[in-house]
Amino acid sequence: MQQEKSEEDHHSRLINVTAKDLTAGNRRLVEVPYTATLSQAMNTIVANSISALPVAAPPGHWIGAGGSMIMESDKQTGVVRKHYIGILTMLDILAHIAGEDSDLSDLDRKMGSQVSSIIGHCLEGLSLWTLNPNTSFLECMEVFGKGIHRALVPVESSIESSNTIAGVELIESASAYRMLTQMDLLRFLRDHHFDDLKSVLSRSISDLKAVHDSVYAITERTTVSSAINVMKGALLNAVPIVHAPDVAQEDHLQLINGRHRKVIGTFSATDLKGCRLPELQTWLPLTALEFTEKATGKERDMVSCGVEATMEEAIEKVVTRGVHRLWVMDQHGLLQGVVSLTDIISSLRSALL
Repeated sequence: MQQEKSEEDHHSRLINVTAKDLTAGNRRLVEVPYTATLSQAMNTIVANSISALPVAAPPGHWIGAGGSMIMESDKQTGVVRKHYIGILTMLDILAHIAGEDSDLSDLDRKMGSQVSSIIGHCLEGLSLWTLNPNTSFLECMEVFGKGIHRALVPVESSIESSNTIAGVELIESASAYRMLTQMDLLRFLRDHHFDDLKSVLSRSISDLKAVHDSVYAITERTTVSSAINVMKGALLNAVPIVHAPDVAQEDHLQLINGRHRKVIGTFSATDLKGCRLPELQTWLPLTALEFTEKATGKERDMVSCGVEATMEEAIEKVVTRGVHRLWVMDQHGLLQGVVSLTDIISSLRSALL
């Protein structure tokens, strides 16, 4: 009986966690105005080491991202000061630079474009979500387990929690927001040892059905430019680079099935975060493999795990290394699949329920 009681107490701890708790330590929102140039946006992304940036505009002139009405209002008067019209990711910027008409001499002009003209080229840029501060941990998991990477949490919400549907709001006005990401959720789980999670975390990622066995890859001969174009089309922020000497010439220009191939690197949109513009011009024609070795200044050690890795090991790896996916390898070091943050969160939630 005593045993049951203490288990209940521990369980209630996870149940009592809300979006407000998850963002308590996060800084105020970093954003750019809709008139900012891509160059300014990229500098903001680099300076704050973030991978996505909300874009703000004056109220009344724009339809919000995905039809949302996410606004910032004056704390005293309640007057709406601005409206968030979308999110700019590193992939948006890269896709714009390395677009179909990839004329590199034109880079300065491209980087002078206003961010408002770029939003929505990638679908994710238009999905801007807010979560009520009182949204429970499990409800946050439900949202992030559907592939939503980040959401804004109002610091003081004007909407009572009774109006929310599973924590997601379409009309929100607050005097300040904080960003909550999939990574924040997993970092919180790693840093707080909830007893009711122990048994789930000790199970393997295969057992919890967290592994996706279809995994798209690029080859050792795919250029940075081609890689960015195919990643934009498939909405992928990172791809494994695999050894594929046997494929046809045109396959180096597109995504191939990476399963059962040897992974020799990872190409990720965020790798280009630290690039200065002149460097970017020289790097786009390189192969993605050369780029990962040169631009990041180090041999890329792939962040991977085995099929039998436990959920706890997987979470520890993504959080410590700051990556958004793990390549899953068999005992011969060949690619078996991928586990993304979305997969981790959704399989954990299913196991908890």
